[in-house]
Amino acid sequence: MYKTILVHVDAHARSAERVDAAARLAIAYGAHLVGTAPTGLSDFMFPMTAMDAGAPPIAYPIDEMRAEAELALDRFESRARALGASSLERRRVEEEAGVDVCLQARYADLVVLGQHRAGDAALFASPDFQAYVVLHCARPVLVLPAAGHAGDIGTHVTVAWNGSAEAVRAITAAIPLLQRAAQVHLVVLRKDREDDTHGDVPGADMALYLARHGIKVQVNVVEGEDDDGNALLSFAAGNGSDLIVMGAFGHSRLREFVLGGVTRTALQSSPIPLWMAH
Repeated sequence: MYKTILVHVDAHARSAERVDAAARLAIAYGAHLVGTAPTGLSDFMFPMTAMDAGAPPIAYPIDEMRAEAELALDRFESRARALGASSLERRRVEEEAGVDVCLQARYADLVVLGQHRAGDAALFASPDFQAYVVLHCARPVLVLPAAGHAGDIGTHVTVAWNGSAEAVRAITAAIPLLQRAAQVHLVVLRKDREDDTHGDVPGADMALYLARHGIKVQVNVVEGEDDDGNALLSFAAGNGSDLIVMGAFGHSRLREFVLGGVTRTALQSSPIPLWMAH
């Protein structure tokens, strides 16, 4: 069950969609809703040693950055209360967005983010913000599409299954949500017919596991493509899904993120909300 939901808020107009989705989930599950607005300011931005003190000064619009975060939190609180969320709190954090959300996610059951698109980096969140959080926060992450999403999330769900530990984490974290769904499609993408990763009958074992949780599942074996990410998105769109549950694959090398192909495609271009876990 989800009892604490963390949502990233900023001054962008699309922040309202994240707040709406997070508030509706909080109301549905009787959860406490936390809105976090990182200012983008970090201790690493300022001189800390005598050697650093000799470096040329860098002027940061500190007051403006803090004021922008407070404005985002004002809007979060007003919108969430208007929707009926009764248990909520606001947090302005002096930190880079990815670090802030990952730290606070340790004390939440679910994190709600928005998909990145060109121009978002100017709002003190780097272009790899979503990937960083998904790979490091140790919690399931709901990523809303940049194009916007109206209506309920989790009524018609596509669940991607490939036998991996990442997929297991995503699916098990989504069980309370899947139990409420009207339709659940378990999708197995296969390129090699000889592949026995999923057992004698692909998806059957996971379908039985979910059925024991009271979830009605339809298993679908889809022949993979050169880009399995597009195959997954096409299947979900064709079945009218309002959510895709999937494992997230990748690792970080310094500050460069090496994402699996399906994960990268979904994070960059999915028009459907994503429920991801690493």
